[in-house]
Amino acid sequence: MMATKKIINSSTEAAKNEQQAEDFAIVLKNIKKTFYIREKPVDSIRTSIFKFSNNNKKRAIPALKGVSFNVKRGEIFGIVGRNGSGKSTLLKIIARAFPSDKGGQIEVNGKLIRLALGMGFDGNLTARENIYLNGSILGLSFKEIGAKFDEILDFSELHDFIDTKIKFYSSGMVSRLAFAIAIHVQADIFLMDEFFGGVGDVSFQQKSQKVFENTFLENRSIVLVSHDMGIMRKFCHRILVLDRGRQVALGTPDEVIPVYESLFYNG
Repeated sequence: MMATKKIINSSTEAAKNEQQAEDFAIVLKNIKKTFYIREKPVDSIRTSIFKFSNNNKKRAIPALKGVSFNVKRGEIFGIVGRNGSGKSTLLKIIARAFPSDKGGQIEVNGKLIRLALGMGFDGNLTARENIYLNGSILGLSFKEIGAKFDEILDFSELHDFIDTKIKFYSSGMVSRLAFAIAIHVQADIFLMDEFFGGVGDVSFQQKSQKVFENTFLENRSIVLVSHDMGIMRKFCHRILVLDRGRQVALGTPDEVIPVYESLFYNG
């Protein structure tokens, strides 16, 4: 009887753990990332004569040092940190663009798309061509892009420049085009790297923010990286603070934004 009871309890516990796992869009445990940079060989008579073998020496640069967190389904999870703290590296690892070091665990439950301004654009192509290129990279078929093309163009307000190569676009115009494409993409999880905020002029910012709040956020889990603390306070349920690859704080915006801001004063 005791053995049977133990088996039942184990099954119940397993089912409970499985249910808990399904409540999370992303689960990360002990994520580390080290880059290895080849040292520049010393150009000297001594090394030339003796042909020292240190030309292949590599220097280890730890970008992430044991980061762990969960993102709940439907949660807007922010990541902040000074330049070089590991934010973009972490997003690339979640998106499987980079492998993590041995020992890290990543679980993603749902279709995931990473968004970064300019990512997937070719400056030598026109906006028309880039809508098809970027849309296909983000998972839309050419048929779907064709059906949504007029909506994308209308939202971007770039009708007069649709056949202009985007290398001649201002950064604001590129932002508008990227945002217009992104809001028509379907996914469960979005990784947004400095993607939202400061998109185009004031009127376009207001329009994009309205769409972001009223349409884009519905039934989606979002990991948002931004230096704009106004955006982070307004949208994020929780925020992770990174500094030099380390996880230094995790909590509500009111709890952790002061921690982030203190990094600029405490070195």
